[in-house]
Amino acid sequence: MSTTQHYIVSGMTCSHCVAAVTEEVSAIKGVRHVVVDLATGGLTVTSDAEPGFTAVAAAVDEAGYSVVAA
Repeated sequence: MSTTQHYIVSGMTCSHCVAAVTEEVSAIKGVRHVVVDLATGGLTVTSDAEPGFTAVAAAVDEAGYSVVAA
């Protein structure tokens, strides 16, 4: 069974930003699908088990951005 979490990311301004966040979050163990909406800053993560806010925030930070809401 999969789970889906939603987050808001700040600082993204272009498609490169979207690609960077997608790549980093996709590398989290168990993540199946990542959708980033540049216009809203939305980040949707579908995974085998919830990776937890800390793991997602760390991956987004590694990409150079910040999670501002979950």
